[in-house]
Amino acid sequence: MSDKSVGDRVKGGVTKLLKGTGSIVEGAAGVVKDATVSTLSNAGDIATGLTGTVAQVAGGAFTAVGDVGTGLVRTAKGLVVGVLQGVGEVATVTVGVLSDTVRAALKGTGDVGADVTKTARGIAEGLIVATRDTGVGLAEGAVALGRSTIAGVKDIGGDVIGTASATVSGAAVGASDIGGDVLSAIRNTAKGLVSGAGEVGIEVVDVVKGAITGAVGGAKEIGVSVEDAASAAATGAFEAAEEIGEAAVHAVRDVAASGVGGVKAVITGQTDN
Repeated sequence: MSDKSVGDRVKGGVTKLLKGTGSIVEGAAGVVKDATVSTLSNAGDIATGLTGTVAQVAGGAFTAVGDVGTGLVRTAKGLVVGVLQGVGEVATVTVGVLSDTVRAALKGTGDVGADVTKTARGIAEGLIVATRDTGVGLAEGAVALGRSTIAGVKDIGGDVIGTASATVSGAAVGASDIGGDVLSAIRNTAKGLVSGAGEVGIEVVDVVKGAITGAVGGAKEIGVSVEDAASAAATGAFEAAEEIGEAAVHAVRDVAASGVGGVKAVITGQTDN
């Protein structure tokens, strides 16, 4: 199956879903899973073939969203779930596979001009949901989500604060969907976002503001304490900042103390220095 036919197949399937009345997330996951399995089964090297496959699948799915004009977040969520289910049928899903999937999906977003922040929200929900069926734990998956999202945004450009916010809120909702530890998902996603910022040279202040904003927003959606959620995000960010350096530590402390959206974030477990 050629790359073009993969994208066209997914585009056609997702278009029908968006125009119908069934579940977009479940339907998109099924379409994408089938396309992923059939493509990777014929690939000589799964690791090499994965990025190209996800980019083509994402391009087809997001083009369908653009044509129909609705369903971006739900399609992105189904896309990630479907890719990881498909990979799981032909290989082992690892942290590296999660990271490659996120970056490739974001690249697909950039290629077709879709809204990066909305796509990031759906990707985050989908990845956290998918950890339920993989050998990667929720906390480890959340760190990978944050790091790869920031790297992906660096690759394609985009609103750092908005994307960080959407990623953390999506992780919170995804964890809630599967009955997982919501605060752990928030904490570790924020940790991954700040770690990624340090690695690719993005301003830590912007990432922390976005992470806490997303934590508060996600908490409101699912009925979790906004103070606890903000604290979880700030604490995860602080843990990552300690590994980056003094400037990053001060940046996290300043944002947490100032508060975001009227909510101050308490960093737990920090030491004075």
